[in-house]
Amino acid sequence: MKVAIVHYWWLSNRGGEAVVAAIAELYPEADLFVHVCDEALVRKTLGTGFRGRVITTFIARLPGAARHYQKYLPLMPVALEQLDLSAYDLVISSESGPAKGVVTRPDALHVCYCHSPMRYVWDMYPSYLQGAGRLVRALFPWVAHWLRVWDRASADRVDHFVANSSFVASRIRKFYRRPAEVVYPPVNVTAFDHRRERGDFYLCLGQLVAYKRADMVVDVFNRLGLPLVVIGEGELLDRLRAVAGPNVQLMGRQAFGVVKEKLETCKALVFPGLEDFGIVPVEAMASGAPVIAYGKGGALDTIVHGKTGLLFDEQSPEALEAAVRGFEAGHHRFDVGVLREHAAGFDKSVFQHRFLRAVEGALALHRAAPQTPAEGWG
Repeated sequence: MKVAIVHYWWLSNRGGEAVVAAIAELYPEADLFVHVCDEALVRKTLGTGFRGRVITTFIARLPGAARHYQKYLPLMPVALEQLDLSAYDLVISSESGPAKGVVTRPDALHVCYCHSPMRYVWDMYPSYLQGAGRLVRALFPWVAHWLRVWDRASADRVDHFVANSSFVASRIRKFYRRPAEVVYPPVNVTAFDHRRERGDFYLCLGQLVAYKRADMVVDVFNRLGLPLVVIGEGELLDRLRAVAGPNVQLMGRQAFGVVKEKLETCKALVFPGLEDFGIVPVEAMASGAPVIAYGKGGALDTIVHGKTGLLFDEQSPEALEAAVRGFEAGHHRFDVGVLREHAAGFDKSVFQHRFLRAVEGALALHRAAPQTPAEGWG
């Protein structure tokens, strides 16, 4: 069986790339298609076991594509449709940006692992538009309309959807009117040590962008006076530096070694955003740290209230403050062994087993589908 893997872009290693790398281990002879990539990084990440080709769309040949690829978003649907996948029996698309809209052979199976429908044209469109510059606000409504029409139509080209969380499965059902099987993404659980002595500080970790609500965390900890470490970079960093109290340490972007050390020694991770899945909370639990999280989205799949963390119901400073006060009061006790055991359920080996089972199930159904002749034939 000849396999193709289609990813949107690969210029850094984040959650989507970890998923593709884990899939590529299952299909080491597969060819990888991307709009634009750093091929040296791709090859280094996939390792010598990956023996397929890395093929880019025409987006990679446009001026400044490696830095400004997102500006070419309106052209990406056309770029996908120009790919010749007629030689492939199984096509696996990794969808968050435009990736699933490829055209396959009628008898080929197309499985889409969906990290999220394109949030900037669906549920997060108003927030994206509000934070954009004047030119983007003028032009993007027209681009977004075209992308929605294409995105919905291209969903019909997928034979089987796999979602990375129950939350994403519900959004696939809403926007694409399709069911999706849930397979949680891989987390490198063994990279973290859960046996280290805990410190007295709370940790907020992630991109400092508006929807992740690090501003709310800083505001609450300013009032509480409790020690908080914030790791991450983004549009909010300068604003947070201007308002952070002496109890708040803003570290900016940090290497993995620093992130690992803070996860392994923090009192708890504070996770206030609405996420599709959220790998960071699982990494925290693998490190023995409970999680205080907004109780919607992917957090409902990863955090067990009172056992591996605390969930607050409203994305407001008052609700977060009440949750932190409850944590400080010791209403719940968290066992690091239980946290680690729970996180192990999201390990890469678990992902690979479940994803392979999902593909094999979809293949069995695909092969069993009747190939009936047209009415009146013969």
